[in-house]
Amino acid sequence: MTTVSLRHARVRYGPLEVLHGVTLAAPGPGLTVLLGRNGSGRTTALRALAGTVPLSGGAVVWDGADVTRVPAYERARRGLCLVPERQAVFGSLSVRENLGLAAPDPAPALDAYPQLRPLLERRAGTLSGGEQRMLALSRALLARARVVLVDEPAQGMSPPVAARTYELLSALDACVVIAEQRLPPDLRGRPALVYELRRGSVVFAGEAGELRR
Repeated sequence: MTTVSLRHARVRYGPLEVLHGVTLAAPGPGLTVLLGRNGSGRTTALRALAGTVPLSGGAVVWDGADVTRVPAYERARRGLCLVPERQAVFGSLSVRENLGLAAPDPAPALDAYPQLRPLLERRAGTLSGGEQRMLALSRALLARARVVLVDEPAQGMSPPVAARTYELLSALDACVVIAEQRLPPDLRGRPALVYELRRGSVVFAGEAGELRR
């Protein structure tokens, strides 16, 4: 098992504090969902776990060790993979080259998303938004990370591909944390830990079924 957590985490962008002492824990293998509208702090919480934004207070803890001051690239070396909402692929590289950065054999990614197979020689920057999301998530699948953080994984995808995406993420042998505006219908029948953020604070923590009630 592995667990990543924020403990009383505070994040500031200049004079504006956007996380106000947020505490949450994401155990794995398993799925944790950070819910909230734009401006709620859900993306900032994800970035704080990844180390791409610094904390102004509190701590990031990974398997019991304080990694607050561990840089993002070192967290990646230790097995953390972040898939941001934007600029998640290398646009000047081909689909094949993007996949090759994660693993020498792209077959598992192409099995997950067969739609990418005819696009292997295309430059990633020419793909549609949904295709770029598939490519970014494929790289995360190939990386076999211990912690996978994904901001709006199904953005731009058709409903069948979105359903496939949530199925893939739920099946990973990893601590998976996704940020969403609302709970996706495809997750309503799956076990998931949910945190709802509002204006930089946690207002709900529990199972997905409790949130629906």
